[in-house]
Amino acid sequence: MLYLLAKAALSGLVVAVVSEVARRSAGLGALIAALPIVTLLAVGWLWRDTGDAGRIADHLDATFWYVLPSLPMFLLVPRLLRGGWTLGTALGAGCVLTILLFALLLWLGPRFGLRL
Repeated sequence: MLYLLAKAALSGLVVAVVSEVARRSAGLGALIAALPIVTLLAVGWLWRDTGDAGRIADHLDATFWYVLPSLPMFLLVPRLLRGGWTLGTALGAGCVLTILLFALLLWLGPRFGLRL
């Protein structure tokens, strides 16, 4: 249980650092958020828990493919906010777009031999 709490605390610390840095500098906060810190933490935890290189390789492959459908959200939401949309509505629209693109990936992926 202590191990799980330590993982949660360290992972939560990353989010706290990003939000604090972004409060002072949007660009620097975005840079830190864009780094694959969470993925690297997850890989570290997964390695410690399983020691299975194949599982980590599969995780990293899938992460690459799942990142792609989330990227358009980072273009849509700022444009909607600048267009006068409320934060909740803009984020909701971004989430809907991402879900639709995830569904498209899951539908198209197997047709191209992609296993997720």
